[in-house]
Amino acid sequence: MATTNSITTTYSGEFAGQYISAALLSGSTLDNGLITVKPNIKFKEVIKKVSSDDIVKDATCDFDPTSTLTLTERILQPDFQQVNLQLCKADFHNDWEAVQMGYSAFDNLPPSFADFLIGHVASKVAQRTEQSIWNGAAATAGQFGGFKELLLADADVTDVAAATVTSGNVIAQIGAVVDAIGSTLYTSEDMYIYVSQNVARAYVRALGGFATNVGAAGVNADGTQWYTGGTLSFDGIKIAVANGLPDNTMVAAEKSNLFFGTGLLADHNEVKVIDMADIDGSQNVRVVMRFTAGVQYGIGSDIVLYS
Repeated sequence: MATTNSITTTYSGEFAGQYISAALLSGSTLDNGLITVKPNIKFKEVIKKVSSDDIVKDATCDFDPTSTLTLTERILQPDFQQVNLQLCKADFHNDWEAVQMGYSAFDNLPPSFADFLIGHVASKVAQRTEQSIWNGAAATAGQFGGFKELLLADADVTDVAAATVTSGNVIAQIGAVVDAIGSTLYTSEDMYIYVSQNVARAYVRALGGFATNVGAAGVNADGTQWYTGGTLSFDGIKIAVANGLPDNTMVAAEKSNLFFGTGLLADHNEVKVIDMADIDGSQNVRVVMRFTAGVQYGIGSDIVLYS
């Protein structure tokens, strides 16, 4: 059965325009390299964790192995996912691009629509992957278990109770996350505070003069015009906007402690459009995309979850 197509058209001649897709969430986490990507995982990969006690001891003349090393592991196992769509070419006979399909009864899908469809499917997959990375539920079809789900289940993770973040309290709320970061991690070069969009917006507005402890004129006395899309930081720690995080959520972690696993990275960019006419004689066109994706972290005690 073909995917249901809803086509609203006022076809009265050749179509000279372009299809326009609605704005989609960008896959910012992967595009901006905000977490560690581990490609070429066919089934699963073991992430080794090493912890130790105080390994420095008073010197003696003998070899005295009194320290303790503990090795544990986490499993990164990407989920197999797919996109399967089926379109009937007959649905486009009376549409704007009918001429592009050719005049033969053995016609083709409109070329410009095929190009648009490929880009649209890839963008939708990027959006869903971004959402799953941070807020995915393993039990929900089309998603994989995201960081929030994994971190909530780990007692080693430092939890900070969340509030509804506004421009009036955002500095105090981000400050609570920073205060919960361990002293050995505070100066780590790849430490990030990953924040949801509403937290980032509140922080930008607060620094524009809408927080009592910033000043009415905001940063550099520029008011709300101070921010032009550059990088954000708090107490020297980089802030990354994670589009997939739900509102009022933050994660403080080292980039090197958060992992995204997949098979071939190129799989996320490959969309196959298959004309079934030469295969089964039908008028159908199939759109196929297959890929694997999953996330995992290394050391839970090195992560702060504000949720």
